[in-house]
Amino acid sequence: MKFFWGIFVFCFLTASSSAQRICGTAEYQQRNTYNGNSNTSDTPTGVQRDTVANEIITVPVVIHLLYKTAQQNISDAQIKSQLDALNKDYRMLNADNANIPAAFKNLAADTRIMFCLAQVDPAGHSTKGIVRKYTGKDYFIGDDAMKFSAAGGDNAWDSKKYLNIWVCNLFGRVLGYSTTPGTPADKDGVVINWDVFGTTGNLRYPFNKGRTATHEIGHWLGLMHLWGDASCGSDGIYDTPSQQSYNFGCPTFPSATACSPNANGDLFMNYMDFTDDACMNMFTQGQKKKMRSFFAIGANRNSFLNSFACDSSLASGGPLGDPLPVAIENIKIYPNPVADFVNIDCKDSVFVVGKTIWVYNMLGIQVMQSILQQKANKLFLSHLPAGIYFIRIGEGDKKTTVKILKQ
Repeated sequence: MKFFWGIFVFCFLTASSSAQRICGTAEYQQRNTYNGNSNTSDTPTGVQRDTVANEIITVPVVIHLLYKTAQQNISDAQIKSQLDALNKDYRMLNADNANIPAAFKNLAADTRIMFCLAQVDPAGHSTKGIVRKYTGKDYFIGDDAMKFSAAGGDNAWDSKKYLNIWVCNLFGRVLGYSTTPGTPADKDGVVINWDVFGTTGNLRYPFNKGRTATHEIGHWLGLMHLWGDASCGSDGIYDTPSQQSYNFGCPTFPSATACSPNANGDLFMNYMDFTDDACMNMFTQGQKKKMRSFFAIGANRNSFLNSFACDSSLASGGPLGDPLPVAIENIKIYPNPVADFVNIDCKDSVFVVGKTIWVYNMLGIQVMQSILQQKANKLFLSHLPAGIYFIRIGEGDKKTTVKILKQ
């Protein structure tokens, strides 16, 4: 089983007559060797917790858009279309999953991982999650210059709390590349060419359905290419069948080689192959398990489970509150984690009676609203799916916002 955790995966197109994805991992690895071999966090931040079974994990994203021409300065609509595509692909809500061959249907997985544009920046201020910056560089190559302001790029936000995505003009037919878990924090993230980012706008066919980002974020979450970057190699995933190498274009099922374990052949419709966007449509259950393992206690992406950056109601000019259990302004909200209900208690009814209570999910969407009637209250949450929620009581300067984990 071959793992190359701590390396970068550099995927690009050749200059051949037909557009194809190629990967230059070996060359890039020779230039960049990191001691990141593992699923272990070297710099844990804050109180760690484990994932909850079936929990929807939401990852805050910041887009560093680097442009020299007006064409490269893509619209907010194009950026948001990419986030929408990511959420459909990772939640198996993509309409084209209907094209998965019957032989592979049982492998297809809803990873229960989602992405949002950050609503809170590292200083605690409100943000759209998009940093637009003019650059004097005609193009970038795979040397990470786009990740540093001093080199004509833009410095990363805290990579323990945000997935940094640099969208820029990459040299030649380059599509994008990604770090893998264990990479130095100032370089950790994904790089995508501006004309393959999103599903609307000025896009390069046949990479116009947002699957370049889906593929590269798969690397950011620890996945390898299906063939393990070796002839008949292994990606270390139990349910991805062996294949001799990558696939281009749109193969016809079944596409078998001497390495295929049976007549079903290659899983060429998987996001971690090199097929065209329109022919990619699934992750497997094993890939889901692998990606989610990086959010476990002690793993490289665990800190994202305590992220607050998707909730706009927590934006302010000052520091943000700590996770529960806490007591703020004589209000105590417990237990945390919660199964069926939380208690909202206050020593004096004057602080809470008549106040409105709101519950928001990780995307900042309101899911509940109620009025507190007494100093000791129960808020029932059993109908909500597992995940992280924010409870806000009151408005303006007289408000309390706390974070809870629903099991």
